[in-house]
Amino acid sequence: MVVVVVVVLGAVLVTAIVVLSMYNRFVRQRQLVANAWANVETELRRRYDLVPNLVETVKGYAAHERATFEAVTRARATAVANHGDAAAQAGDENLLVGALRQLLAVSEAYPALQADTQYLSLQQELVATENRIQAARRFYNNNVRSLNTRVQTVPSNLVARAFGFREAAYFEIDEMAATPPSVDFGPER
Repeated sequence: MVVVVVVVLGAVLVTAIVVLSMYNRFVRQRQLVANAWANVETELRRRYDLVPNLVETVKGYAAHERATFEAVTRARATAVANHGDAAAQAGDENLLVGALRQLLAVSEAYPALQADTQYLSLQQELVATENRIQAARRFYNNNVRSLNTRVQTVPSNLVARAFGFREAAYFEIDEMAATPPSVDFGPER
């Protein structure tokens, strides 16, 4: 009888230790996801701060492109105002990326703007910021993948359900880099 009680208590203790270990790992992974999202938000903020300077610089050369400027301004305001999760933010970010692509396409029609050192500096900073956003996004999505895998796999999915751990949303946005131009040298000679 005593042996049975010791075995049962031992099994309960081992189970409790395993469950606590899984719970603590979920907490750590959830914190990693939150930290990675904060890094993404920091990089997005850099972009938001850069956009008005870029718009003003282009405005100086292309004043009649008002619709493009308004589209960029609206998209930026919408993205800045969104404080939702990654899935909600992604839609607004894709609108902003599309508007910025339009702005950069407009700027290509103005050779004087293309030679402006302030514009070139802003464009380089935008490219660097976009690279940082993509790196932060990949880091965030890797942490989300790890958390989601644990939420979905046995036996950790039982602990996840019992303590309310949920899958996190991936942050999928378009890359800012435009497609390279095609070059046509005309008919072969």
